[in-house]
Amino acid sequence: MNSNFTMRDMAVTERPYEKCQQSGPSALNDAELLAVILRSGSRKENALVTAQRILNRHSVHKGLVGLKHLTLEELMSIDGIGHVKAIQMQCIGELSRRIAEAEYKPFLTFGNPQSIADYFMERTKYLDKERVYSLLFDSRHCLLGENCISEGTIDHAVISPRDIFIDALSYHAAYVVLLHNHPSGNPEPSRQDICLTKRVAEAGRMLGILLSDHIIIGNNCFVSLAERGMLNETS
Repeated sequence: MNSNFTMRDMAVTERPYEKCQQSGPSALNDAELLAVILRSGSRKENALVTAQRILNRHSVHKGLVGLKHLTLEELMSIDGIGHVKAIQMQCIGELSRRIAEAEYKPFLTFGNPQSIADYFMERTKYLDKERVYSLLFDSRHCLLGENCISEGTIDHAVISPRDIFIDALSYHAAYVVLLHNHPSGNPEPSRQDICLTKRVAEAGRMLGILLSDHIIIGNNCFVSLAERGMLNETS
């Protein structure tokens, strides 16, 4: 598309806003949806071209996924994107995550590792740092609470099982599930992951609170140490 080609030069049926009004947002491609939100591009480019530049901006994550990774500085390096629009783009990425998460809100009962992984997958799979959560459940498998217990370059030796179970006791939790992400995308447990699981499981046994699982999230995949029988190996 000619970058100097304005929206008014397009056929009415091809303009993103009018196309959305006529056929609904599902009829628009990703760039057209962003163009509707942007409303305008730069002096040299229309909103559709600017939208496509946003989708192509990230060096690794192309398309809409890039909105979750682009910094304000990277967004503002695109012609036509100032501070306000850059913040809007970041908010769209966060909204998409919350919408995906909210679909599960009325059903926060988790009966198996798959359901837990599905709920946390969208939140964790694109993180560029490891983040460890303790998830606290009652006897009916309802999620009582969650706590981020470590973030950044993980040194499992500094994660305190005591802190995990203080939270569990305060929630009157029946059991605990550990969950963390692997930024590499490979969810295979490391030796450190297994050692952490052993330490937490032992602390839980002393307090009478079960460590039910340790789930590791990768890129659209996960590993459950319970399903692999590795929790029994830690006893």
